[in-house]
Amino acid sequence: MRKWVAAGLLGGICAAAWAGPAAAYRPFDGTDAAVADVGEVEIEFQPLGAAHAAGATKGLTDVIFNYGFADRWELVLQTTPQLAPEGFGPISVANAASLKYVVEPGVLQDKPGPSIATEFGPLLPEIGGSGVGASWSGILSQRWDWGTAHFNVTTNLTPDQHGELFLSTILEGPNKWKVRPVAEFYFDGVTNGPSTFSALVGAIWQVNDKLSFDIAIRQAWVDGRPVSELRAGLTFGFPLGKPSAVQMPNPNLLGRR
Repeated sequence: MRKWVAAGLLGGICAAAWAGPAAAYRPFDGTDAAVADVGEVEIEFQPLGAAHAAGATKGLTDVIFNYGFADRWELVLQTTPQLAPEGFGPISVANAASLKYVVEPGVLQDKPGPSIATEFGPLLPEIGGSGVGASWSGILSQRWDWGTAHFNVTTNLTPDQHGELFLSTILEGPNKWKVRPVAEFYFDGVTNGPSTFSALVGAIWQVNDKLSFDIAIRQAWVDGRPVSELRAGLTFGFPLGKPSAVQMPNPNLLGRR
């Protein structure tokens, strides 16, 4: 039964991605250096969102499916099924299927030191588009008494075959707070395309380890033109049952004799 449920979830989200650019950590465009536990599913869902650009306002929803299929490994499927309003700028996280790996377990894995992860995979086109791109991200997370910071560096080949660089810094209030303030500042530049400077502020309500709600507002400038966005969503997790033993290669050992 669990296999059929997993297949249904994967199939449904893949179909949505093909109908519709590393994967995000709600409500941010960047992500953290953590993955779902083995056998755990985590769904990030934005049922309420709105973007205003060039005098037009459109609703935006998105969904991210995360599945911990092996130790320190996660499968990530993401889609934004609507087209953003013209002038909105590049969506930093495209419709994508990627793998995320914790290179160095750290504070996010209840161990000392920073957590370091990488994420990579293909980028699928938006609705009506064509072509396939690729993405690679490096992620570092560190936690202190005052809060947590996540740093992202992402290089993309977009589906229309342009280079893209995404740099993000995420700041969160103390992890022990039930409701913690959050912020993100990022730069996104596309070769022969727009450059975006973005600032987001909001809050995350951590109900428990398996459920959180978030709300944020984002103000961006795309080649100097203002863009505003409202984001409201939730993240929830549940066990799907541990998969049969999956032995993934450790990237730190590849090429060693």
